[in-house]
Formats: sequence, structure tokens, C-alpha cells
Amino acid sequence: MCALGEVVHLWQRDVRDDERCGCGDRFSACEFWKRVGKSAFDGWENVDVDRVHRLREAVERTRHIPRLASASTASAEVREYASFYSKVYAAAAEVSGAQVVIDSSKHSALAHVLRWAGDIDLRVVHVVRDARGVAYSWTKKVARPESDGTDEMTRYSPGRSALLWNAHNAAFGLLARRGVPVRRIRYEEFLADPRAGLIRLADFAGVPLHPEDLDFLRPEHADLRPGHSAAGNPMRFTVGRLPLRHDDAWVRALPSSQRRLVGAVCGPMLRAYGYPINVASETP
Repeated sequence: MCALGEVVHLWQRDVRDDERCGCGDRFSACEFWKRVGKSAFDGWENVDVDRVHRLREAVERTRHIPRLASASTASAEVREYASFYSKVYAAAAEVSGAQVVIDSSKHSALAHVLRWAGDIDLRVVHVVRDARGVAYSWTKKVARPESDGTDEMTRYSPGRSALLWNAHNAAFGLLARRGVPVRRIRYEEFLADPRAGLIRLADFAGVPLHPEDLDFLRPEHADLRPGHSAAGNPMRFTVGRLPLRHDDAWVRALPSSQRRLVGAVCGPMLRAYGYPINVASETP
């Protein structure tokens, strides 16, 4: 398998802004991505980033999901936009020799676009976390190291986070009803038994694992090698030991009023995913 990071951000942050790859090199200096660009487009300089952005505005927004999901055929713009991703995936598979490439983009609208790409065997892993934990995470101030500390990760209010949590999770459910293979796994479930979780997900991807494939995984940590994530969470730069722990700081740190707000907005889906509606604060 080959993890590419959040490819949805590749066009601006990497091709145009030349931010750092997960391996530490600038995108333009990373041998892996240079080879991918050569194979996919005969060089990244041949990618019309402005065109990609225009297509994204036209077809890959959350507001477009109802149209994408209900359409019986794809528009020329949808197919053209999906083709940029198809070329990157195919080139990455060729360069890496991997059977499966993993795009960890979180945009549900992109998944709805990609279902129209006939040359992609699309399988979606739908990772769900308690909406209150997600809301707390989006309030934190986190620097983006790939921009040399000059920029920060996006931040949202708990109310906006709750609305986005509902919209994106519902969109992945709709994708499954449109015939796309979708496998849901809860964040909390995965942290409880990462080894079993990876085995199930690899099987879903069509790549059965052998015991030695998981030698990097220990009960409380994972030993990570350098990767080539184009964009994503700052932890993509982690090399070596990565602790595996259930982050439940939100139970103590998210104010009770905000916790109740998110719980009320997301209540039906929290219940559907097996989360408790009422969570008592551990704050004295």
C-alpha cells in the first residue's frame, strides 16, 4: 500500500506553494513526487492548477453532493476533475509498486466525484469519531509545520463543527447507498485494537496481511518510517515511535455548554453510531 496524504490539497499546497512532503523535502525536491508528476502529466509544470480550482468550485463542494448523488450520469466537468485524481493514483501505484493507494482526503464531496471515475476501484474507509471530540479538536490552535510555522490549521467553532460532522458523515452514508463499498470504523474502536482494525481494513481493500506486515505495530505505539504524504495532519512528519492512545481530553476540556450543543445537534447520528448522548464532565 502507498499512503499519499490528503491529495485534495496537493494542487495548491504542493504543486503551487511547494510545501514540504511528509518525507521532509520540498514537494519540488521529493524524488517520489517528481516521478509521479512525470508519469501522470509529463511533469507538474503541465498541470493547470487554476483549471483544477475552477473544476473544484463547480463540482466538489458539500452543497453539490445532492446533485452528485442523484445524477444518473456524470457531467463533463465531473469526469474531467476526477481524471486529475485518477492520473495521480495510477502514477503513484506505478512509481511505488503498490497494489493500493490511499488518499486520506476528508472531503465527502470528492468521494462522490470519484465514484464516476471508471478507472478507479473506489473503496471508502469511513472513520467516525465522537462529534464532541471532533469539535474540541477543531478549536485547538495547531501550527502547520509544512509552512515553516507561518500558518495554522483551520479552526471551527463547536457549532460549525457539529453541522459539518452531520453533513460529511451523512454524505458517506449516502455514498454507500449509491453502491460504493464503504467500511465504517470508529476512532475509539480502532484505538482499542489497532491490529485487528488494520487486518479488517486491509481485507476490505483486497490486500490480505501477513503477520510480519504488522511488525511495526506494538500494543501502545507504532514504529513509523518516512512517508510521502502530500498534505494532512502535522503528525504525518512523525518518524519513529508514535504513541497510540485514546484522546479523550474533550471530556474534561470542552465546556459543558458546548458539549451539550454539539450533542443536541448531532444526537441522532451519535446514537446511530453507538455513542452516548449524555457524557458527564470529569471537571470538578
